[in-house]
Amino acid sequence: MINVQQLCKSHGERKVLRNVTASVTAGETIAIVGPSGGGKSTLLRCLNYLETFDSGEITIAGFTLRAKLRSNDPLLRSMRQSVGMVFQQFNLFPHLSVLDNITLAPRVVGVGNQAVPRAEAEATAHKLLTQVGLADRASAYPHELSGGQQQRVAIARALAKAPKVMLFDEPTSALDPEMRDDVMHVIRDLAAGGMTMLVVTHEMQFATDIASRVWVIDQGTIAEDGPPAQVVKDPQSAVAREFFARLR
Repeated sequence: MINVQQLCKSHGERKVLRNVTASVTAGETIAIVGPSGGGKSTLLRCLNYLETFDSGEITIAGFTLRAKLRSNDPLLRSMRQSVGMVFQQFNLFPHLSVLDNITLAPRVVGVGNQAVPRAEAEATAHKLLTQVGLADRASAYPHELSGGQQQRVAIARALAKAPKVMLFDEPTSALDPEMRDDVMHVIRDLAAGGMTMLVVTHEMQFATDIASRVWVIDQGTIAEDGPPAQVVKDPQSAVAREFFARLR
């Protein structure tokens, strides 16, 4: 589902990603962890070309991305219909209801390049709201919701495009513990349903309980990649051992 080859990215003189090579099969859930500033979020944003990269190649959900694509390249629009992304901040439209936040993209941008009629989009949105535990909040506005509820709406909005891949960039870091648990429950259900996901997180419980693999990223490289039982409980690299030791 995802294949990354020799991915490099710099900010000025600073190399943020250094020849990253990795692959993800359909249905896997990858927890991406590591020290702050190591390149975790940059890698995630490169995967759907929210950030350009200097060299290398990414294939995701059947689309191949290379360096220096134009921002208006039709390939990117098609790719983003197959790749959902949820950010640390919820980024909901404050002037739209929950229902309209979820249905806007399917109605205007479309699913599979086909605009979805309002009635169909709303029916899908109601199903998704039930899935994320917010069936009774369709008519609410973002300011009427808690942070955890807003994040679950953001997940439903991403799912409304029927993506093949979901990318989460620290989806619970702005939430208090109770709200965090609600959001992680939704992500756990997606994993159980076979959604291919990459999750940048500081939640070690997620990494050990939900993820099929853990990537430890530091200084722009994947320092360690393996199942949680190995990477979290018995890390092989010095970087991973030091990172997990600080968390204990």
